[in-house]
Amino acid sequence: MRRNTLTNDFSWSKSRHEKFNECLKSYYLYYYGSWGGWEAEAPKDVRELYVLKKLSNRYTWAGSVVHESIRDVLLDVRAGRAVDAAAVEARARKQMQDDFRHSQKKAFWTQKYRKGFTGLVEHEYAEAVADEAWKQNWETVRAALAWFFSSRWPALARSLKPAQWLEVDAGFDFSHFTMDGVKVFAIPDFAYLDETGAPVVVDWKTGKAREGYDEQVLGYALYVAQRYKFPLDKVRASLVYLNAGLEQDVHVDLASLESFKGRFTESVARMRGMLKDVATNTPQDASAFPMTQELSSCVRCAFRRPCGRLEAAAQATQASKVA
Repeated sequence: MRRNTLTNDFSWSKSRHEKFNECLKSYYLYYYGSWGGWEAEAPKDVRELYVLKKLSNRYTWAGSVVHESIRDVLLDVRAGRAVDAAAVEARARKQMQDDFRHSQKKAFWTQKYRKGFTGLVEHEYAEAVADEAWKQNWETVRAALAWFFSSRWPALARSLKPAQWLEVDAGFDFSHFTMDGVKVFAIPDFAYLDETGAPVVVDWKTGKAREGYDEQVLGYALYVAQRYKFPLDKVRASLVYLNAGLEQDVHVDLASLESFKGRFTESVARMRGMLKDVATNTPQDASAFPMTQELSSCVRCAFRRPCGRLEAAAQATQASKVA
């Protein structure tokens, strides 16, 4: 049977936009230099980039464990299965313990593990992380789940009729739409119809509020409106900060959506401006993608070794501790 050939097609997402703005070199390595690194016959340098791009840091890891746990809870509720909060917390803790051991051994270089987690950049670069910091990472997860179970959301989910469920973190293969001919990835954590029949999109957050979150949720609103054929002005959106115990409504109106589309158009144009062939999504030479001069970005970057910034990043980390 003939295998489908994967092609590196151009697409847009909020995370891609942010990476492009933070460091062009990192952007190039992530979306182009690492392409094909999953193949058994991939060149060693491409394979290295591919493994590195899949690594998480301890903060994004904690967030993903929370998101996965809540996703599974909602899917259980949707299917009519019983949910026990203590059991959910215990599974999350066991998962993180297993993840940590796998990552600490750097087994991600030789073994497939689980979808959604490859390893941690802190282990790859032997970063000095205190035991208390790792414990705090678990505490972030535990507290987020505890707040979720004490909030209105489990009862709301149980109250929904089958026809009111739209999506629960459906993933990249499903949750995307097209805008101006560009595939846009937008994956709401939870989308449902309220008692009036209006669609609601929800985004769980484990961190603090920051600039750009509203725009991310507006993308979810556009996606839900297009996929499910709802008028945009009927879509409601909410940011839920689990560790802060706060909910923030995001206003979906014509002005904010037009502003989003304007920024999207500009972002796409800048990204395509770095291509030598737009039709095939072929980038210009690597030399056209310079490294950022902000070493604070390199400190967090998984590509600091292939970029030659390993020592500079370590020095920047040490300087920040002294300061």
